[in-house]
Amino acid sequence: MTEILTAVIPVVIIGIICAAVLVVASKIMAVKEDERFPTVRECLPGANCGACGYAGCDGYAKALVEDESIPTNLCIPGGATVAKQLSEALGVEFEEVARQVAVIHCYGDCEHTQDQVDYRGMESCSAANLLFGGKGECIYGCLGMGDCQKVCPQDAICIENGIAHIRQSLCIGCGLCAKTCPNGLISMMTDKVQAVVSCSNIDKGAVTRKVCSNGCIGCRKCVKVCPSEAISVVNNVAVIDGDKCTGCGECAANCTTNCIMMYDENGLHRV
Repeated sequence: MTEILTAVIPVVIIGIICAAVLVVASKIMAVKEDERFPTVRECLPGANCGACGYAGCDGYAKALVEDESIPTNLCIPGGATVAKQLSEALGVEFEEVARQVAVIHCYGDCEHTQDQVDYRGMESCSAANLLFGGKGECIYGCLGMGDCQKVCPQDAICIENGIAHIRQSLCIGCGLCAKTCPNGLISMMTDKVQAVVSCSNIDKGAVTRKVCSNGCIGCRKCVKVCPSEAISVVNNVAVIDGDKCTGCGECAANCTTNCIMMYDENGLHRV
């Protein structure tokens, strides 16, 4: 019995001392939390998408209470409702939120291109991309395995005819799909009437034409007809400046390969 107590008592004493040290340390080293943090965090939707530029909703809430210069309208999924709640909670002026939607810069479906290999691996765009850039002849195109569809919290993405399609009416602009696409085909744009180039192939026109009949061949015809000078050709593919685009549709109407589409209240469609 004496031997047991001799072994147990020192351990108990050490445990008590360590506990006391931890309690004191927790008091001395405690980081005081801004009383407004819980209220601000409660306003955010909890999507943790990172569209605001911070590491999730907690990161954005912390930034807001620590720096008054941080805008309250950065939560794209939350929209104007969340922005208004944040401005009221922080006592700052309300700022309108510009709604954003995702668009896919590829329309190389089964009707416009074809596969170069019979892929039988993991049903994942990231995995397929490691094998010769995917199964399709165009290595820059949509891989069609649905990685973007899997991360979309709104079920706004579907796979039809071999490629991904986004239902912009359901899109909340979180940007998770854009971050997931291994080919970087998805971008976020302001929700307004404007033109979109549905191609990302940077090869020369003749090469692009061989692998996809819907690909941009860099002919610059769209550049010439654009009245607002919103289009340029970069790396053999047309690029549209959304800030300059007026949505007139001249580029889409004159596109040689019909790869320029229009976005409006009905979503993305051809002219």
